Amino acid sequence: MPRIFLHSPAPVLACLLAFTCHTSRLAAGNVVVIVKDTKGQPVTDAVVSLIPLEASAPAPLHPPVEPVVISQHGEEFDPYVTVVAVGTHVSFPNLDSIRHQVYSLSKTKPFEIPLYGSGTEQSILFDRPGIVALGCNIHDWMSAYLVVVETPHFMKTAGDGVARLAELPAGRYRLDVWHPRLAGESRRDLVVAAADAATQTISVTLKPDRRIRRAPDGAGGGYK
Repeated sequence: MPRIFLHSPAPVLACLLAFTCHTSRLAAGNVVVIVKDTKGQPVTDAVVSLIPLEASAPAPLHPPVEPVVISQHGEEFDPYVTVVAVGTHVSFPNLDSIRHQVYSLSKTKPFEIPLYGSGTEQSILFDRPGIVALGCNIHDWMSAYLVVVETPHFMKTAGDGVARLAELPAGRYRLDVWHPRLAGESRRDLVVAAADAATQTISVTLKPDRRIRRAPDGAGGGYK
């Protein structure tokens, strides 16, 4: 009688998984968003997010395990603009030698961290989407913004006004752009094609910078 050899299905499954992962990568698209003002200058700290319009189920957000950090340093918040997914913890360490009292009156997440000194920090969970304006009860000029989004596809523009969003599932999206000085709304619908690389150039109107100027006390200059 001929001998029958039964092969383990493990190699076959491994091949199928590898093929599926490869196909998934090929199906993903990339979008480069360039944000400029009305004079054609790049806009820094613009929050770019893509919200799926036709997904049968909400995209998983995957908030980071470790808290995102917004520090107080040189009597300023650093960074000035931060964007996170819903469900993210944000830590507010005080790196100055003086005390701060961080707070927000925003409807998205009103909170207050009582007066605390150098080397101290507290983590806050941001569980609702929206804009959170941050301030310090001790130093009026200190301000910052936290943008909480309900999508895993987001990025903040760098100094060149560019945000790159990669590995996007093919489909229809709403592209939202937000900036602390944005006049009105900036949004548009777009289609991300499989294995495609698209560029979107957005022109926005910015309001004047109304941040409080700090006194030239040697710890840092005022706003220009």
